[in-house]
Amino acid sequence: MPLVTSTAMLKDAQKRGVSIGAFNIENMEMAQAVIAAAEEYNAPVILATTPSTLRYAPPAVFAGMVSALAEAAKVPVAMHLDHGSSYDLAKESLEAGYTSVMFDGSALSFEDNMKWSKKTKETAGEIPVEAELGSIGGKEDDLDVAESTYTDPKKAEEFVAQTDIDSLAIAIGTAHGVYSGVPKLDVARLIEIRKLVSIPLVLHGASGLSKEAVQTCIKEGICKVNFATELRFAYSDGVKAYLATDPKAYDPKTYGKSGYNSVKDLVLEKLAMVTEVS
Repeated sequence: MPLVTSTAMLKDAQKRGVSIGAFNIENMEMAQAVIAAAEEYNAPVILATTPSTLRYAPPAVFAGMVSALAEAAKVPVAMHLDHGSSYDLAKESLEAGYTSVMFDGSALSFEDNMKWSKKTKETAGEIPVEAELGSIGGKEDDLDVAESTYTDPKKAEEFVAQTDIDSLAIAIGTAHGVYSGVPKLDVARLIEIRKLVSIPLVLHGASGLSKEAVQTCIKEGICKVNFATELRFAYSDGVKAYLATDPKAYDPKTYGKSGYNSVKDLVLEKLAMVTEVS
């Protein structure tokens, strides 16, 4: 089927008290693996790319590739710009065929974040827009935030009302990249935000979080969970394992398949985590 927007899948997840998995991809094998896992699990899925990935290859390349894979897929697939670093990149992604975009203005002032998030939504029209309020710490790609700034529930309420965005990424103690210790999540803050904000809430920095931590957040209103760093490790470890056993391998298809298998196994595990919430 053609690429779909994330609107219906997020609203359905919100209604059922589960979450949609959003998985960052870097190449064709990772895209194939994510979709194959979603088909095996029979779950809708979001594939995403970050700004640094889109310097590696522009939005049109990833949109074209994922669109072709989605056409043959047995489950709904959405293509998302993750942590869009500028209005221009969001606009370019929309023009390339992305069916969901994020404008990340978390480093801006509250007023400028609202201004550019609203402008992104006006440009996107029916295509859903995610924004971020507060800042999620850690390092991943171009993101390097020394310290998290937690989302203020009252400001979240105002932000959503003023911008007309479709989903909101919140900061409650998660971090991008690899955790150096066990994160302490502010679930009480999530509960307060959920009381004031009706649109779908998004959890970033889920790579490395325990199943219990993720599912607690889902029970309290998170309906999209992003995974990025773990997928990179999985793909790279799969390739390294193959080359360790056959160091003379020269055909990218052979070791690429090993990376594919590692990513697929991980995505199956994460899909169970976000959809089998008890």
